[in-house]
Amino acid sequence: MSKVIDIEAEIPLTCVQLDGLVVTKIIKHCREARGSTAHGLVLGLDLDGTLEVSNSFPLPNHSSDDDDKSAKSVARYQGTMLRSLKEVQADDSIVGFYQAMTLGSFFNQTLVDTQAIHQERLRHGGVVIVHDLSQTARGNASFRAFRLTKAFLDAYKKNNFSTASLIGHRLTFSSILEELPLKIRTNALLSSFIGALAETTPATAADASPSLATSSAALAPSFSTLNMGTSSVSRNLEHIIEALDSYKTEEGNLAYLQRQITREKARADTYVAKRKEENAVRATQGLAPLPEEDVSRLFKIPPEPSRLESLLLLGKIDAYAKSLAETSSTGLVKMYAAKANCGA
Repeated sequence: MSKVIDIEAEIPLTCVQLDGLVVTKIIKHCREARGSTAHGLVLGLDLDGTLEVSNSFPLPNHSSDDDDKSAKSVARYQGTMLRSLKEVQADDSIVGFYQAMTLGSFFNQTLVDTQAIHQERLRHGGVVIVHDLSQTARGNASFRAFRLTKAFLDAYKKNNFSTASLIGHRLTFSSILEELPLKIRTNALLSSFIGALAETTPATAADASPSLATSSAALAPSFSTLNMGTSSVSRNLEHIIEALDSYKTEEGNLAYLQRQITREKARADTYVAKRKEENAVRATQGLAPLPEEDVSRLFKIPPEPSRLESLLLLGKIDAYAKSLAETSSTGLVKMYAAKANCGA
């Protein structure tokens, strides 16, 4: 068992396995929260390189301005939940957290900071499981598992996201996170129950109408496939425009700071060159050179700005663009099909 249960965290993670209970709890929480603010913790155990997630619980979302008070409240709630789970002999080992997202975009500073803390403190690194609400609304439950790459963690610990650091670590928006294979496990009883829900049963009454000859046991008919998807396309375009505006603003701020750095460096270089000329003249006159001065005290050269926010915005734009390509292609097929049927 010591080889299977990786106590020392020596076996690398190769897969994440979600129980059916965890999937339903995450979907229920994200649906009730009505937005991409839904988040919570996932609990489980790492067995032979497979991170088995067996339970989860949501965390409260505070919208108040007092971040310190909100953080303490969430910490108290988390501690109470973990103690309660331990009392009933349930899994109380945190292996990561889950986050709701919309239209495939989940890049933000909060997620990166939380995941960095988990990968530093948790025994097996921890993962973040993202659930796409827009995919679930179309009838496709979307779950993906990610963790931060080693190159990004190295730059994050040094708090250095300058241009030289990004080039040295070969960091782009696509190399911030690495995706892990994810599979969902359901027991035989749940699988048979879901199969029974989808089966059709003949009507028992002899005088039943032909329309009621076959009826679903519990599932109502779904007409979501008839939706053209034009509303999601327009909403997706709005998100892309907002992300592009934010990226343009961020790039403008970076350019302004870079001009300030260049201007201060030019002033410092001019001062150093002028001091060297004066010392050369004094040397020819047989005078002692002027004392050296600390240029950094005379000229406050700002540090190079961080480009992390630009990377996150680029990742958000890329996710929105991929989601738009998927939804627009499906919507075009439906529109052409509807047009053909109307013409017939």
